[in-house]
Amino acid sequence: MAEITELLARARGGDASAIQALMPLVYNRLRELAHRQLAKEAGPRTLNTTALVHELYLDLLKREQLPGNDRARFFAYAATAMRHILVDEARRRLAEKRGGDQRRAELESLILPLDAEAHNVVAIDQALTTLMQKSPRLAQIIEMRFFAGMSVEDTAASLDLDPRSVVRDWRKARMFLHRSLAAE
Repeated sequence: MAEITELLARARGGDASAIQALMPLVYNRLRELAHRQLAKEAGPRTLNTTALVHELYLDLLKREQLPGNDRARFFAYAATAMRHILVDEARRRLAEKRGGDQRRAELESLILPLDAEAHNVVAIDQALTTLMQKSPRLAQIIEMRFFAGMSVEDTAASLDLDPRSVVRDWRKARMFLHRSLAAE
């Protein structure tokens, strides 16, 4: 644990070799996070657990500074980044179903069903984006608890909150998402 924190500090300081040294230490945990993310997505996928972790790794390499001040915040960032990767993939699938960059032809007799799961991923992302604008703390709690699978205690420690506040905000955030998704 201390080694991960030290490598995160070195990576934030600009040490490119620290990211490469960090990945073997966090790889299994990132695979667990990726597996959780993919388990929530039913239907056909173009990304598997390994591909999702590798996409995250490429994202981390592109960054000038590594996100997160500690291990918990790093994993919360990783879960959020994986969600964004999956949302981008869902949007790409929806665009392909609509013809992507092909010329559009109006055929009233032909109806193509949209990938419902891709639509759900995009709807959840839109609801979280709205929640982030209204209450960043509630959105962070959703990302940490739901997407990163963090406990109430870990979430509270990462956000410098009392665990009771996390529980209360967790309820509020879930209610907001439920109402937003039900309105769709």
